[in-house]
Amino acid sequence: MHEASTLPVMVIDDEPHLRITASQTLELAGYAPLCFASAEEALAALPEHFPGVVVSDIRMPGMDGITLLRELHKRDATLPVILITGHGDISTAVEAMRAGAWDFLEKPFAGEQLLDVVRRGIEKRELSLENHRLKAELEVQQAALGPRLVGRTPVISRLALMIQRISQVEADVLLFGETGTGKDLVARAIHERSARRHHPFVAINCGAVPENIIESELFGHEKGAFTGAVERRIGKFEHANGGTVFLDEIESMPLALQVKLLRVLQERSIERLGANEPVPLDIRVIAATKVDLKSASEEGSFREDLYYRLNVVTLPLPPLRERREDIPLLFQHFAVVAANRSGLEAPTPDSHAMAALLAHDWPGNVRELRNLAERFVLLGAAFDYRLDALLEGAGTDIEAHSLARQVELFEKSLISQSLARHQGHVVEVCRHLTIPRKTLYDKLKRHGLNADDYRHSNEP
Repeated sequence: MHEASTLPVMVIDDEPHLRITASQTLELAGYAPLCFASAEEALAALPEHFPGVVVSDIRMPGMDGITLLRELHKRDATLPVILITGHGDISTAVEAMRAGAWDFLEKPFAGEQLLDVVRRGIEKRELSLENHRLKAELEVQQAALGPRLVGRTPVISRLALMIQRISQVEADVLLFGETGTGKDLVARAIHERSARRHHPFVAINCGAVPENIIESELFGHEKGAFTGAVERRIGKFEHANGGTVFLDEIESMPLALQVKLLRVLQERSIERLGANEPVPLDIRVIAATKVDLKSASEEGSFREDLYYRLNVVTLPLPPLRERREDIPLLFQHFAVVAANRSGLEAPTPDSHAMAALLAHDWPGNVRELRNLAERFVLLGAAFDYRLDALLEGAGTDIEAHSLARQVELFEKSLISQSLARHQGHVVEVCRHLTIPRKTLYDKLKRHGLNADDYRHSNEP
């Protein structure tokens, strides 16, 4: 009996010796071969969402390989099918590729050729199944658990754990991270996981509201409080009563208003402009900044007392370049979201596209990656789905990274994803990546990865 983590490979050929040889080669490499003498038998045995690949001869009695390919793709258009052709049969190989074959092998072929094409087919299959899973998750993404934090790296797992803990206590929170790291998403995640989730979540960009009206926007005003105040207005804080106020770019808030915000945080009440009676508030405040507020307070551009009042719980959000292993998964997620919204299919990036993703420095962080994924779905065909071409406008230069560096980044990403998938179980990771244990430990050490970090953490 094969381990559950061993990936299946379906081998279909009417020649017994070829089935035996292919089966032995695949088994020694850690795969689980499933052999059939005819296409009809294989079709009857194929389960739904088959996680592996299919290797089939073209010329067989009864149903031939091309017909089998078309039948398989009626059931699952993303299933990689590798067809075996006779020596020099170029026209058949061309027909196979036009029919949608993932690749083909020419008889006679070496065991290494078989393993190479199967390995690449398995990688494509895993990405396709991940797309299906992500698409299914979209339907429940805005349920009680709130926005989904996508990522499998230890730093994201720790962030997800902190979000869960913070959401259960009544403390104001300061989020610190570069532009595009997802501060808005984290704020919403805290709100949606808290007891306040059935009350308003009010987001205010302190840098986008004109200074002359920001006080009225936040605290409201009474009729006649100033020229143009023809009726009473309820401010953002009062509207959020019972829920959460998210103050983005709080470093942009004028100093005079910071004094009033400090009073709101201390007294949990506001006074509308033109009124004398305080309005009690039951709110949680989540503030976000992309600058070091401690340094800003020392320079006099941010009030020191407000900084210490906000700094009770601080969550640092990592930039994308510090969790590159999450880039392929994040890109897939955003591509599936974009495809689902536009009614298109989410194309699967090839290895060159992944190299382009991993080589980029992502100054715009997750927001920049999301925008690229959307362009890839909507405009990718015009660029032959070349991510490096889509990234040219963002200043990406893949050649700036040596081949060795690109390979290193890609390898680290694959190992990290495998560790997350198998919950840090080294034996299963070795089987999945088809490498010896000593080799895996050497690579973990070189890439600064630790299997224990993945052992008890579920995907956030």
